[in-house]
Amino acid sequence: MNNAFTNNDFTNFYEVLPSANLETALWLESDRMQSLNFDEEVLDVQRKVVVEEFKETCLNEPFGDIWHLLSDLAFQVHPYRWPVIGLVPEHVENARMEDVRSFFFHYYRPNNAVLTISGKQDLRKTRKLVEKWFADIPAGQIPARQLPSEPPQQAYRRKVHYGDVPVDALYMAFHISGRADRAFYPADLLSDVLCNGASSRLYRRLLKEQRIFSSVDCYVGGSFDPGLLVIEGKLSKGFTPEQAEAAVWEEIRRLQQTPIEEQELQKWKNKAESNLVFSELSALSKGMNLAFFEVLGDPGLINSEWEIYAQLTAEEIYEAANTLLRPENCSSLHYCAQERK
Repeated sequence: MNNAFTNNDFTNFYEVLPSANLETALWLESDRMQSLNFDEEVLDVQRKVVVEEFKETCLNEPFGDIWHLLSDLAFQVHPYRWPVIGLVPEHVENARMEDVRSFFFHYYRPNNAVLTISGKQDLRKTRKLVEKWFADIPAGQIPARQLPSEPPQQAYRRKVHYGDVPVDALYMAFHISGRADRAFYPADLLSDVLCNGASSRLYRRLLKEQRIFSSVDCYVGGSFDPGLLVIEGKLSKGFTPEQAEAAVWEEIRRLQQTPIEEQELQKWKNKAESNLVFSELSALSKGMNLAFFEVLGDPGLINSEWEIYAQLTAEEIYEAANTLLRPENCSSLHYCAQERK
């Protein structure tokens, strides 16, 4: 298997293959880095592929433009406001060969890359193979990462959007710390307390008991720079986004009144630890995780991150709820199926 993806912070190329064929993968990746074929016909094909992906996932899929809308609402300065795939298809269609070539030689250099190899390999032989295929590739002049910081949000933001969707939906985004910040961890666990499975608060009270939502979730983006904690849900028939948001704020107020009980906290700690363990089961996931933590600045976190979650206290979750889940830190998107009279 050979594939790739790009998110807000990095691009990841990866291969899954028999360990005996490792050198083939190293040859392919070194060839990509050193001798990429810049051909107008190839570029035209890829432009069409990405434009079709844009149309399929963002324009023709219900709620496909959510992150175009929500990112632009939550971020005013930081480049996270721009979707990775582009704001409109024309951004892809108008890409020129000189733009692609310049970007490639600015960023796709060995001194801006992390190579991880996960699986059954001999360390000494593997080092020699990596040196054989990558040592002679010249380093590049990598631009410094100097992105403008998003200023603290000072007022509640709300946008009402109408689209061709089957039901109304609610999205509430709250600014949180970046992935390498210690404050990220209580925010992450807070998102689980709010909604991660059938026993979580929003799911239990607003979906199962009050039936305001037909589906509801809460998660953190985990971006390198300060990002978002997002509460999202599809509404049940008969409820409006205004009613759903009011119900969410009521649950947030409950969480802000007193620290959660130790038994509930321990449940979410256990779930966080199990998620970390399960993320290490495949060689692919292990390799990706190791590369991620290396880029983040501390590869040792792959073995010790669970300790951070284990040490979190109910008071830290309480403080995170009161610090982060405030109206002036919230950008709310009401995605409506049709305009109500």
